[in-house]
Amino acid sequence: MKTEQKLGRRAFLSSGAKVATACTLFGAMPSVAMLDQQDKMLSSIKSITDSHYYLDNVLLEIGFEYHNATVVGTKTALQTIEINNGKIVSILPNNAPSASSLNRYSAQGKLMLPAFRDMHIHLDKTFYGGAWQAPTSREGKTIVDMIALEQKMLPELQPYTQERAHALINLIQSHGSTVARSHCNIEPVSGLKNLEALQKVLDERKHDFTCEIVAFPQHGLLRSNSEALMREAMQAGAHYVGGLDPTNVDHAMERSLDSMFQIALDHNKGVDIHLHETTPAGLAAINYMIKTIDENRSLRGKVTISHAFALATLSPEQADNIAKQLAEQQITIASTVPIGTLHMPLKILHQNGVFVMTGTDSVIDHWSPFGLGDMLEKANLYAQLYTRPDELALSRSLAIATGNVLPLDEKGKQTWPNQGDDASFVLVNASCSAEAVARISSKQAAFHKGYLAYGSVQKQ
Repeated sequence: MKTEQKLGRRAFLSSGAKVATACTLFGAMPSVAMLDQQDKMLSSIKSITDSHYYLDNVLLEIGFEYHNATVVGTKTALQTIEINNGKIVSILPNNAPSASSLNRYSAQGKLMLPAFRDMHIHLDKTFYGGAWQAPTSREGKTIVDMIALEQKMLPELQPYTQERAHALINLIQSHGSTVARSHCNIEPVSGLKNLEALQKVLDERKHDFTCEIVAFPQHGLLRSNSEALMREAMQAGAHYVGGLDPTNVDHAMERSLDSMFQIALDHNKGVDIHLHETTPAGLAAINYMIKTIDENRSLRGKVTISHAFALATLSPEQADNIAKQLAEQQITIASTVPIGTLHMPLKILHQNGVFVMTGTDSVIDHWSPFGLGDMLEKANLYAQLYTRPDELALSRSLAIATGNVLPLDEKGKQTWPNQGDDASFVLVNASCSAEAVARISSKQAAFHKGYLAYGSVQKQ
């Protein structure tokens, strides 16, 4: 076992005065109090320039606690992580003596979780970073009405694209996300301007942020005659071909989807389509995509359906049947975990092996003002809507925020971090992942491939 000392989840609360109080009330091990006193004498830093260093006092999950075969808690231990050139090269006993002259930093006993992934966001068009602006009323408006509104607004937003994309990246990093997938408008009003601006931002942020780009024909692939622009976007470096409601917007489901898939096949790219349709047309589109991928096996594992609201209209038996087909074709579902009348069969999808991921979508723009940019919030919503509020279920719910990377497997075996993994992780003010999900715990720091992207640690 990689550990030197174990902490009960109630024994560890946080650094500073809370730890001293916890030691008194709950009988925490003396080493925790000593750690607190030690950290008070250290200096806080917000930048690490070393390529090779130690991170001490990292709280890792090492197993589950059981009572009569039921998981009732999570075992944790303080350990040291050695990081070199963006990778975790070793996991050591905490504060292990070393003959090397490497700099040492302290995580102050914060819980280390895998980096969060915001896998559906629109970095290229947002009000965030500007003055507060609520969306105009959408009462009685269709998606076509919203497209018309956006066509008028885009030229006003474009001068701020880079500035606000940086601000939005800073926001989601502050919540632990250093990996993302951004949809980027490709249509006649924007041309390739948004793509060029976003690529410039991402190039400037490549040291602390990784982001895939979906070329998104927001105004309809066929409706706005955007196929040629989409092909230009592929040649310019976009990673995915996007699409939008092939029946409601393009009014030609098969021709719209065929065009989208043909662009992807011609340019060897993936697909990520917005599918909001809840009418039978939405389910017909999903079935057509399943059929198309089955006939073009090179697309397997490269297709994402974002939102996929039509799945919420199915009975459990129907959802189970289509989940098996989605899994067979290796189709990913990107859900924002909607609340309200749409109860998505996310648990059924997961049980059938469908990869389910989540994202912010809009933080604040002309579509919605409610996005927080916090994937722990999404995991919390998933837990509340689709699981039980117990230790095991809460810990499993974290997967939707991390791309299915979890510290422990179902049996409590430690599966992350491992030697050779990217040093991309979040330091969270929680005693275990179950608490982090349930309480939407605050984040102390976010690391991206060894780089301190957000927050601070202590210099030893």
